[in-house]
Amino acid sequence: MAYRNIKRLAVGGLLIGGGAATATYVLLRSSKQELNRQRLTHVIAAELRDANNQNQLPTREQQVQALQQTHEYDVLVIGGGATGSGVALDSATRGLKTALVEKYDFSSGTSSRSTKLIHGGVRYLQKAIMGLDYEQYRLVKEALHERANLLDIAPHLSYQLPIMLPVYRWWQVPYFWAGIKMYDFVAGRQNLQSSYYLSKTRALELFPMLKKEKLVGAIVYYDGAHNDARMNLAIAMTAARMGATITNHTEVKELIKKKDENGKLVVRGALVKDRYTGKEFTVLAKCVINATGPCTDNIRLMDDPQKTKICQPSAGIHIVLPDYYR
Repeated sequence: MAYRNIKRLAVGGLLIGGGAATATYVLLRSSKQELNRQRLTHVIAAELRDANNQNQLPTREQQVQALQQTHEYDVLVIGGGATGSGVALDSATRGLKTALVEKYDFSSGTSSRSTKLIHGGVRYLQKAIMGLDYEQYRLVKEALHERANLLDIAPHLSYQLPIMLPVYRWWQVPYFWAGIKMYDFVAGRQNLQSSYYLSKTRALELFPMLKKEKLVGAIVYYDGAHNDARMNLAIAMTAARMGATITNHTEVKELIKKKDENGKLVVRGALVKDRYTGKEFTVLAKCVINATGPCTDNIRLMDDPQKTKICQPSAGIHIVLPDYYR
């Protein structure tokens, strides 16, 4: 009987060890392939930058003049937030003649009112594990990859941020610790720093304003953070350097429609107004992209006043505390 038990333990140990070794090999190989892909992406981006980069950014007046004088663009983007600027940059780097107009200023809307976090989503990972949801897992994996990418390509605008999770029940210590360690594991080689446990004393030293009653300790893990408004502006400026025509304080007054080869009316541009000078002019484009965020229905209704609204604005609350709460 003892021999059988020892044999089972040995076989089980070999199976577990073999599985762990296989998983480690697959993860390392996948990470190596991803690293090679990132290096190739950086090389291609550098070549595009050198090929299209303008030594000096054009002034706003020059950009407005270009909008008026260009017969037709390939792409016209409405909205100068993170999405619109990103679309303009992507379009310009693909060699398309691109224009972007923003009614107010770049990042003047929701793109400057984010949580400032670049995170994979600990709660999403919990949903993935508890619900055996592979799509949620893929979402977290992709977000963690993008976090590492952003920290790599924009270190002047992004940084690592330690986050402390206070724990008030003993049974939650191993539970939270295991969950956060799984978060580290999913990040793989792109993990920022390893998470760790803090005692009650140490947690109160770092955060004296914490509720002391029943506090048993804390878990610290690392995520990313960035300056969202400056990141938005950097993307817009990069698009301009790559040849895109971008202007702020340029309002879309109405959409211009023309018949296509099938006789159907399609959007082929916009009538815009320079809010500085009050001058109105037409910008024609083969494709018009609505990237106006919560104002998306304003543009959609210009296309068809009978359309049903699809965006319901909601308000969130962010509480800003003084520095001594750190």
